Amino acid sequence: MDPIATAQYGMLAASRRFEASATRVVQMGVEDVDVDLPGEIVEQITAKHEFSANAAVIRTSQDMVGDLLDILA
Repeated sequence: MDPIATAQYGMLAASRRFEASATRVVQMGVEDVDVDLPGEIVEQITAKHEFSANAAVIRTSQDMVGDLLDILA
């Protein structure tokens, strides 16, 4: 299992969640569209943290590979 590929997919999923939530917030001014603003804020904060966590996985994985290469060199 490749942790970098998994984290990249997680970053993509988090980006899509954030974008979908932002699109719903933009529609607040449209008639007959009910938007739960507090729920959308929570969704965006959660997506932001998911993206950051996946980025940390990538950084950690790259650091570990670098350390391994240093040991083997």
